[in-house]
Formats: sequence, C-alpha cells, structure tokens
Amino acid sequence: MIWFLIRRLASAVITLFCVSIILFAVAQVLPGDVGRTILGPYATEQQVRALDHQLGVDRPLAVRYATWFAGFVRGEWGKSYLLNRPVLTIAFNRLGNSLILGGFALCLIVPVSVGLGVVAALNYGGWPDRVISVTGLSLIALPEFVTGIIVLAIFGVALGWLPVSSHVPTANPLDWFRQLLLPSIPLMFVLFGYISRMARAGTVESLRSNYVRTAILKGLPRRTVIWRHVLRNALLPTVTVISVQTGYLVGGLVVTETLFNYPGIGKLVLDSAVGHDLPVLQATVLLTALMYMVLALIADVLYTWLNPRIRVAG
Repeated sequence: MIWFLIRRLASAVITLFCVSIILFAVAQVLPGDVGRTILGPYATEQQVRALDHQLGVDRPLAVRYATWFAGFVRGEWGKSYLLNRPVLTIAFNRLGNSLILGGFALCLIVPVSVGLGVVAALNYGGWPDRVISVTGLSLIALPEFVTGIIVLAIFGVALGWLPVSSHVPTANPLDWFRQLLLPSIPLMFVLFGYISRMARAGTVESLRSNYVRTAILKGLPRRTVIWRHVLRNALLPTVTVISVQTGYLVGGLVVTETLFNYPGIGKLVLDSAVGHDLPVLQATVLLTALMYMVLALIADVLYTWLNPRIRVAG
C-alpha cells in the first residue's frame, strides 16, 4: 500500500505540473488585455502599458510561468485584478460553496441510484431493468443546461415554488432544500445514470459468481445472500465511480452555477475568464485539477482497501 501511494503521488505531481503548463499557455491566448480590462475602454495606451508593467504581464512567458507556479506551490496566489482581494481567500470560499452544493446532490442521489441499480440487476431482463436502464441512459444524454432550464422554468418561474437564483444556505434545514434543490436536479440527473448503471453491472456480475451459487446451494435465505455476499462485492466499482463523479462535481459546475447564479468555484472560473482575471482563473482551474486528483487517489485507496484480492495481488 505504501509503494502504491508513493507511485500515485508521484504520478499526481507530474500530472499537476503538466496541467499547469497547459493552463498557463491557454490563459495567455485568451482575447483581451489585462490592463485594458481593468482600466476600461477610455484609458490611454500609456496608462494600459504602465499597468501591464506593474502587474508583470509584459515579462517573458517563462519568467511569468515560473513565478506563478512557484507562488501557487507556496500558497502565494496574488490578488484578483478585478476584485482586489487575495485569490487564495476567494478560491477557497467558492470551493467551499461548490462542495456544499455537490455534497447535497450526492447525499440525495447516491442512495436512490444504488438502490435502483440493484433493483434493476435483481430483475435482470425484466421491465424494471429496462425502465431503469433506459431512464439512466436518457438522463446521461441530456445536457445540464437543458435540464436546468426546464426545471428553472417549471419550478422557479411557472410554479414559483423555489427561487430562481440560489445562494449559500443558512443553518436552517428547510433553507438547504429551498436554495440547493433546484440547482442539484441537473447534477442528480447525470449522476443517476452513471451510478445506477455501475451498481447494476456490479450486481449482475456478482450474482453470476461461484461464491453466490455456493451460498444459494447451502440454503441461505435470498436476503442474506444479497446483503452479505452480493452487495459487499458488487458495490466496489461503484465506490470508484462515486469518487470520480465527486471530482466532476467540484470542477464541472460551471453551467449549473452560472444558470442558477450560485456563487461556486465553477461560476468563479467563468467570471474570471470573461473578465481576463488571470490570477483567479489560473489558480481556480489548477485548484480544481488538484482536487480531482486527490479524490481519484482516495477512490483508488478505498477500492484497494475494500477489495482483498487487489491487496493480495499487490
């Protein structure tokens, strides 16, 4: 396990370094000028060049990249050009908001997805299996902005049951559902398709295994076979899928957060890209990549710990 962690950590460091290079290169070709964006269209060219020099955006690319990446590693992420606040504070505040939204969606959809995936597997080939499988595939195919607009138009505008613009909820449990339920629905639609299909596939494979046949031949009750033998092995791949989708929730919320005006890290990435706020854009995207790799590592560790066959093979 120790060597496994060392190899994965080394791979994560190399990946993060490559992502930082690509991110920095892409950020440099974004349209617009930093100084012009900050000062506005009526500033003179001399004022724009002076501000660019003050911010260091006129230095060579290699120097700018080395300075930026070294500062990111040390936690010195600079200040936002537009908000004039420390990027570190802004990024982690918005990341916390996104974790709240993503965690809320996961807590609601994971039990439902796993339960229906198991039901589909137990009725393999029957109408429950077909209905659940087709529904999952259909929800995966629907883009988030489509489902988001539909639920926004129905429950927010037409019926007026939920607010069309969401914010971070208070400690009141009712406020959590009021503020987070609507933006969570598009996320839950996508997650349902992936998680339920993985739970179904793992359960079907486990039901066909020799140890389940042996348990049935021993005369064990069906409920005991399912709980003690089927689910413990069938849900192992689902753990990995849930962890990977958690990483997606952290960084893939741009559409949902923008549509519902939720102050998360996805909306921050979009706003910084539009406003050419390079310190915020680069730091938030790299932070998202780092979170994604950490969650993937946690998924691998959990899968190895839960599956004795992998530990023995290792």
